[in-house]
Amino acid sequence: MSESIVIERPRPGVLLIRLDRPDALNALNAELVESLHEVFAEVRSDSETRAVVLTGSGRAFCAGIDLRGYGTPPGAREGEGRAQAGMRVQQHIASLVEAFRGARPPVIAAVNGAAAGGGMALALMADVRIMSETASMHASFINRGQSSCDIGVSWLLPRMIGFSRAAEIMLTGRPVDAAECERVGIVSAVVPGDDLLDRALDTAENIARNSPFGVWMTKEVMWSNLEAPSLRAAMDLENRTQILAAMTRDHREAVQSFLEKRPPVYRNH
Repeated sequence: MSESIVIERPRPGVLLIRLDRPDALNALNAELVESLHEVFAEVRSDSETRAVVLTGSGRAFCAGIDLRGYGTPPGAREGEGRAQAGMRVQQHIASLVEAFRGARPPVIAAVNGAAAGGGMALALMADVRIMSETASMHASFINRGQSSCDIGVSWLLPRMIGFSRAAEIMLTGRPVDAAECERVGIVSAVVPGDDLLDRALDTAENIARNSPFGVWMTKEVMWSNLEAPSLRAAMDLENRTQILAAMTRDHREAVQSFLEKRPPVYRNH
């Protein structure tokens, strides 16, 4: 693991990831992105990590790609063409979307400051977003002469807030403050900056109290059903998942603990 991120376990079952390049506003470079890939590869099938909180050190969440230089992603070869090298960088960053989505633990983005360009994408690929009242988001790709359709944003944002609102934000590249993010549904809550991390950790802890399989299946089916071609297909997936969950020992433990009026003890069985 590099020095670009800091890993903590502040509460049982909760992993806290801090982007830790505060002098660069936590801008994305090859080292930081690869560190995120490594962490999510470790927690992808980890039933002990029940929720992940992602935040930034200093005054920004993430300022997007480091314009001073991204560095060399894994597998790069000397002498590659410009298009080939550029695509390697592009895919290195964009594949974080699948890394976040494919991890069993839900990811909560605690957006502590500006989330611009790739930083906005990083927040959007999380399962839950909580925002400091002084933070903002910017689809700033377009302000740098590129398309705002990058790192999954053109798929994620319209599904969150509708096509027209997403188009206006992405075509102008204007800042979207915390109050607007909450009003249109980009984030689930806006809180004072001093309360942000505790709120995110509380949310993570509330998730971690539920059965590992139930949380895993809820996250997986919700994401899959964003792509389901019909209500019937979505319900078919739900039905099969519910039967799987009902066959677990943790389901029986949940029922028994409810009847006995005690907290459940889940063992991922």
